[in-house]
Amino acid sequence: MKSRITEQELDTMPHSEQEKITVRTLKARKRKGERITAVTSYDYPTTRIVSDAGVDLILVGDSMGMVLHGRGDTLGVTMDEMIYHTKLVSQARPHSLVVADMPFGSYQVSREETVRNALRCIKEGGAEAVKVEGGRKRFEMIDAILNAEIPVLAHLGLTPQSVHALGGFRVQGKLKGKAREILEDAIELEKRGVFAVVLESIPAELATVVTRELKIPTIGIGAGPDCDGQILVFHDLVGFTKLYMPKFVRQYADLYDVIHGALTHYVKDVHEGVFPDDRESYHLKRPVEELLK
Repeated sequence: MKSRITEQELDTMPHSEQEKITVRTLKARKRKGERITAVTSYDYPTTRIVSDAGVDLILVGDSMGMVLHGRGDTLGVTMDEMIYHTKLVSQARPHSLVVADMPFGSYQVSREETVRNALRCIKEGGAEAVKVEGGRKRFEMIDAILNAEIPVLAHLGLTPQSVHALGGFRVQGKLKGKAREILEDAIELEKRGVFAVVLESIPAELATVVTRELKIPTIGIGAGPDCDGQILVFHDLVGFTKLYMPKFVRQYADLYDVIHGALTHYVKDVHEGVFPDDRESYHLKRPVEELLK
């Protein structure tokens, strides 16, 4: 009687029979040429929907600073906020791999503080991996996290935490020097042991080359169709707001209009006295006067 599943058996097992997506699962997807899906989530009910839909990776992203908190960038997100939202996500026990973003300032100061913050994501938040933005400038800190046996998802190209240094949210890798740097950093990150690389807002042609050169998965956002996987912000994907959407976003629903319509209907019914009606009310089986004597 077999006591464990071999790596070869795991590679050929139907997805529906795999109890939990892990970093090992995603690497197997790359080997088999299967695409990877990733979506952001910041709370319990959203996570249940995302997981039930079969999404492979859930990123508890610092994009919450813009999506949930209404800020103009991600820089103000704190470790405590990340831990809180990661807890909400992990408590849903999703089938998806849960990755927590390391927020700005949590991994720039020292190796010790970097590891301490990464450990908080795992121990307090319940994450199964962390994401770190940047290439060669972050190698030392990424090494420290990996040495603590915490899986790392790297992030190259447009790194939103560097918005001021980059001069805004701009496509990266259009010039020869920067394109070469992105490719070299991706190759080096793979050597150091990250399990995948997010490629954000880079030319599709560059993303194709990076994906071809790596044995680990690439996950694109605004990086063309040839990445091993794709990620979108949940609120963008489902059309939760009417705010500006980047070119790379495809909206698969228009929840803003659905929710707005439901709320305006509710307001109208309350104002007109038609909600609640008799069906939505509780009743006594005897006269109320008997209860009030």
